[in-house]
Amino acid sequence: MDVFPRTKQVAVLFNPDNPGYIRLVFPVMEVAAASLKLGLQQFPVRGPGEFDSAFAAMAKIRVDAVVTTDDGVLAANFGAIAKLAAKMRLPSVGLPEFAEAGGLMAYGASRLESFRRAAYFVDRILKGAKPADLPVEQATRFETVLNQKTARALGIQFPQAVLARADRVIE
Repeated sequence: MDVFPRTKQVAVLFNPDNPGYIRLVFPVMEVAAASLKLGLQQFPVRGPGEFDSAFAAMAKIRVDAVVTTDDGVLAANFGAIAKLAAKMRLPSVGLPEFAEAGGLMAYGASRLESFRRAAYFVDRILKGAKPADLPVEQATRFETVLNQKTARALGIQFPQAVLARADRVIE
């Protein structure tokens, strides 16, 4: 809200074939949105062939921003999604890799770090460790990434306080 205080309606781009989204992610998003007095509109997409129609539907209802969810189909297409958001002049938010692909901003755990940790556990299992004996881990490091190049293209200026809190700023 520090960057876009007038935001009222947010589009959520998600893959309806991802069961974790409906059961786990969206309910948490709804609680957060309600506390910020934001409306959420869901836009299901199963692949790149549905992105254009989803963004056209966003334009029809005049959303103020778009959020991408954590999903393999979306992650594989972060660049295309970022381009569509920029073309429609929509501020966009997603995972750190989304900002790296051209999205405006991101907050979340790094997929790369998660994959490194997964490799550690695979190594332990291949060396004979029993999976049930290994500890369950959750991400402990989250990062905020701002993409200044995208911000300039959209005519957006990040407040100095937001820039100061960012872990990374992409120039």
